[in-house]
Amino acid sequence: MQVPILKQGPYLIATVQSALTDADMMQLRDALVAQVGQHRARGVIIDVTALDVMDSFAAGTLQDVAHMARLRGAETVIVGIQPDVAFAMVHMGLTLEGVATSLDLEAGLAHLDLSTGVSSHR
Repeated sequence: MQVPILKQGPYLIATVQSALTDADMMQLRDALVAQVGQHRARGVIIDVTALDVMDSFAAGTLQDVAHMARLRGAETVIVGIQPDVAFAMVHMGLTLEGVATSLDLEAGLAHLDLSTGVSSHR
């Protein structure tokens, strides 16, 4: 399943709309990292609001995306982790260490505006 990646000002926004296979997660990772360079993005938001489960592969891949994007000059924020998903992740020992998270898209944009020193509202 293709995940739409939208450009908003200096940021890329990927909205995961349903559960992804491992291959889909790797495709998202590759597309985001490539588009950071292509669009000279300063930040990436990955919206996982629609996910009701996050396994270790998905969590690890999201963490990899954030680290790869940082190496390319963009900060990453994961937004919309549902309470039940957060609960399950903690109990399974899954963390997104070193990756910023925010409650929702609006909070994620505000976080990037602060951390990158640029505004998404240009």
